[in-house]
Amino acid sequence: VLLQVHGQGGVKFQNWAKTYGSSPELYFQPTSVEEIREILEMARQRVKRVKVVGGGHSPSDIACTDDFMINMGKMNRVLKVDKEKQQVTVEGGILLLDLNIELSNHRLALANLGAVSEVTAAGVIGTGTHNTGIKHGILPTQVVALTLLTASGEILECSESINGDLFQAARLHLGCLGIVLTVTFQCVSQFHLHEVAFPSTLTEVLDHLDDHLKRSQYFRFLWFPHSENVSIIYQDPTNKAGPLSSSWLWDYAVGYYLLEFLLWISTFVPSLVCWINCFFFWLLFSSRVENINISYKVFNYECRFKQHVQDWAIPIEKTKEALLELKAALENNPKLVAHYPVEVRFARGDDIWLSPCFQQDSCFMNIIMYRPYGKNVPHLNYWLTYEGIMKKHGGRPHWAKAHSCTRKDFEKMYPAFPKFCSIREKLDPSGIFLNSYLEKVFY
Repeated sequence: VLLQVHGQGGVKFQNWAKTYGSSPELYFQPTSVEEIREILEMARQRVKRVKVVGGGHSPSDIACTDDFMINMGKMNRVLKVDKEKQQVTVEGGILLLDLNIELSNHRLALANLGAVSEVTAAGVIGTGTHNTGIKHGILPTQVVALTLLTASGEILECSESINGDLFQAARLHLGCLGIVLTVTFQCVSQFHLHEVAFPSTLTEVLDHLDDHLKRSQYFRFLWFPHSENVSIIYQDPTNKAGPLSSSWLWDYAVGYYLLEFLLWISTFVPSLVCWINCFFFWLLFSSRVENINISYKVFNYECRFKQHVQDWAIPIEKTKEALLELKAALENNPKLVAHYPVEVRFARGDDIWLSPCFQQDSCFMNIIMYRPYGKNVPHLNYWLTYEGIMKKHGGRPHWAKAHSCTRKDFEKMYPAFPKFCSIREKLDPSGIFLNSYLEKVFY
């Protein structure tokens, strides 16, 4: 029975940062597996490619296509909550935003979350979203099973015990193995987090990195380029009641509107950036701040405004060397300006084939250039300098972010890359799930 799925024409897709976009010929919002199969059939007949998009948060063109685009937003149900195993099975299109609340009703939670929850369950594992915590892996390590609809329309179940190889490929799938229909997450009991942020210096934090990693379960730090200033952030489970209030209005009014205005002025006078970084450190980060709240409210924070970002993982033992090199590069080249913060996070090694943490505990170093009022700030030299340092130290780029790597690079970086490629070619021989971002990865 043909359901006659209707695609919308004239939809313009843009990612959240508005740095990439595309105009798919047809845009679909299916509500069932049958409808998706039909879209795939139509794509085959018309020789079109298909891209599935989640929340559209990736700061790269990984989700863009001019052919068919499928938004899974209507396939967003919670299918099963297993209280004994503390596992939850959801449809791929559910936003973590909604999942967090749903889990909370069952007194459960995800042990780790990224900064943003307007992302889908299938999307988060598509690009290897991560947060911080040396005892915690990237978000896909919380996935214990998933189901995949392949190009030919068959549904494959994957877990450690069923289709084990495919499972290690699909937990970071780049959107190129098939369409993720359901995801089963390992959860933990609901918990509150106590967050403490306090000022320090780059020298101190790099010299005592191990102590910090031991002292706090979700430790990260922010470095303010062109200075020694660092803000250390500890987040740890607590039994104390929350929430402690923070000066939200002040943070937001000053942190947002004033910062955007000053950064805009700095596009005419780049040397102001050093001063802005120091000024904001003094304004918002120079005193100790505490907050207690339910876990997902502490993990999530405002991404403020549109930005360009790069985020690479390097082996954890290279953290100090790489950061000091970045600092020296900025000092030796007065033309290079870098917005604050450089965010430094940590993650445990894993066995996911294309995970930036594949078989090594890693440090993620996230650099940023804001786009005040949507204006582009020159960032290419900073980007290339940073990428050079990351590559030199055995780095691997975060898949969701913009980077300049090609297949040759990935073959060096990922021991399991050829295995991933052969699974992809087997599941999608005609390349229906490819786009220009993925062609750079695989060809």
